[in-house]
Amino acid sequence: MRLGIDRSVAIAFGCILLILAGGAMYSREFLSPDYLLQQLQVGAFLGIIASGAMMVILLGHIDLSIPWVVTLGAMMATAMVGWGGSWGPWICIPFGVFCGAVIGILNGLGVAYLRLPSMIFTLGMNAVVQGLMVLHTGGFAPLDQATPAMHFIAVQRSLFGIPNAVFVWAIVGIFVIYVLKRTAFGRTVYAVGNRESAAYLSGVNTNRVLIGCFAFSGAMAAFAGVLLAGYSNKAYQNMGDAYLLPAIAAVVLGGTNILGGRGNYLGTIAGVILITLLQSILSVMQMPEAGRQVIYGCVIIGMLLIYGRGAKARS
Repeated sequence: MRLGIDRSVAIAFGCILLILAGGAMYSREFLSPDYLLQQLQVGAFLGIIASGAMMVILLGHIDLSIPWVVTLGAMMATAMVGWGGSWGPWICIPFGVFCGAVIGILNGLGVAYLRLPSMIFTLGMNAVVQGLMVLHTGGFAPLDQATPAMHFIAVQRSLFGIPNAVFVWAIVGIFVIYVLKRTAFGRTVYAVGNRESAAYLSGVNTNRVLIGCFAFSGAMAAFAGVLLAGYSNKAYQNMGDAYLLPAIAAVVLGGTNILGGRGNYLGTIAGVILITLLQSILSVMQMPEAGRQVIYGCVIIGMLLIYGRGAKARS
């Protein structure tokens, strides 16, 4: 009897077990509950970004505006604390997420109606947002501080000692799973990813699907930026640069087809945990940055080759 577990997901979870075993051999602290919870907290930020990136990749597109949309969300949320007066602390988080969603909508409009390649359009939008944020700050580090609510969500632990950020990621994940598995919109996402022209001819409003997924990607990137600002107590330039490749890699390593049409959220969870643990163990081993990048890249390429050979064997 088949268990219905995707091969790529099983491989990702197998690699997670290997990393845990290797880390335990290097240091006993690697398997301590506190250390693992800390890694889950760090991974939650990446997981939220990857949730939005997955929706776009399922369409067969890619969102390269993630780095500065993360920064946009953080800077706009912290700035709204001062701009909004007495209402500032209450609306700062929704405002930061809203700004990210607006950029996502613009990305979706460019891809859907202008028919421009998503890689090029979102890369250009990333540069536009970068310029706007440099103009906003004058090129200096922002002086705005995160609110206690942002710090509470990103850092504190309220239930069973589990970081609040993990619960936030879980809520986002449940929402994505529900949309993909239980709604007509989710089915159209897979349909568009498999063949957009066929989905259009069958009556699917493909432009609406594209805009919706890009808007969600922008909102999640900005939301992660808000949490990162709470984690570090402030926003800063380039705070999203370290998340573009890991977010895309987490989605792809979890078995989502980079060309769209196939993937599930369980695989994205596995990919996020895998990348977070890989980064952690290389840091614990005090691996130089150059060596860390080489190993990180080789693992990604190796797993992509495994998935690619599996896809060719099935076709």
